[in-house]
Amino acid sequence: MRAQEPADLVGQVVPDSFPVPEETASVHRRAVFSASIAGIDAHHAALPSDIGQASRRHRRKAHDSSLQLLDDLTNRPMDPLFSDSRLATQRNIPAWERWLTRVIVFLICVAVGFCSSLFVQQLHTDPRKEVRQNWANELEGLNGEVDKLNTEVSELQSQVTAKSKQSGDGSQSDTLIQDELVNGLSKVKGEGVTLTIANPIAADDSSADGTYHRDTTTTQIRLVSDTDLQLFVSLLWQSGAEAIAVNGYRIGVQTSIRTAGQTIMVGVNPVQSPYRIEAIGDRDALATAVGSERQPALYSSLANAGIYPQVSKSRSLTLEAAALGNLSYTRKDE
Repeated sequence: MRAQEPADLVGQVVPDSFPVPEETASVHRRAVFSASIAGIDAHHAALPSDIGQASRRHRRKAHDSSLQLLDDLTNRPMDPLFSDSRLATQRNIPAWERWLTRVIVFLICVAVGFCSSLFVQQLHTDPRKEVRQNWANELEGLNGEVDKLNTEVSELQSQVTAKSKQSGDGSQSDTLIQDELVNGLSKVKGEGVTLTIANPIAADDSSADGTYHRDTTTTQIRLVSDTDLQLFVSLLWQSGAEAIAVNGYRIGVQTSIRTAGQTIMVGVNPVQSPYRIEAIGDRDALATAVGSERQPALYSSLANAGIYPQVSKSRSLTLEAAALGNLSYTRKDE
């Protein structure tokens, strides 16, 4: 059954249907029993001018990102920016400009490579080594100041001795001189022996890296200890030595040989290998007392550790006075 025709179609013969072009064909054809059939005004075909609008109005609209991507890849494969770049005209670059650009780029690469090498080298350095070196330099400076003060003390003691000789009588001066010689308070000179003992070659006794000679060694390596030095000094005293010094530091009444941490100290002065023990006395008797023939067990024990003492005789040795501290509790007995 047909619906009533509009007024503008009166007198025109309207066909039942028109052929639909392929480009305007519906995606899905609507069935007469569809729920949207009630929205159709007429069941007869519309004019050709309305066919496109009707088909577009009833076409399903699908919003799918994947379909949009496929459409872009199929119909627009070239990037718009690349398409615009092809529109730029090529210009002739002068040779000097091209070479200048290459030189600048080369210099930049060299600078970046140099800075990177410095950075990698800085990462591979040990910051503790620099700290140890600074401490070692500071310790050497303090030791130099101590030596300078000890020298001043010795000079002042010599002046005091000279003044005492001038003010006192001969018997008192002789007694004072003898006491100073025994106590190591005056500079002495005479024949004697020099005993040199050093750590084994396997031990790293170099302090160039800011470490002491015992910091980088293992417990498997035997080093010269304060006990070894004390033993040789005791043997020299027993053999009639009148004055002894270790590495230039005189052994006095207040001087001890001990280990502080990992360093051997003579009094308050640190000493390092090789250790040089100088003794004034009968050189033949002293050399025999500390020789390998008189002390075979001691020399054998040291040889097993790679330590070989050397004894040499001297016709003249000069030993400085020992540093004497202030006496706080000692008083002269009346």
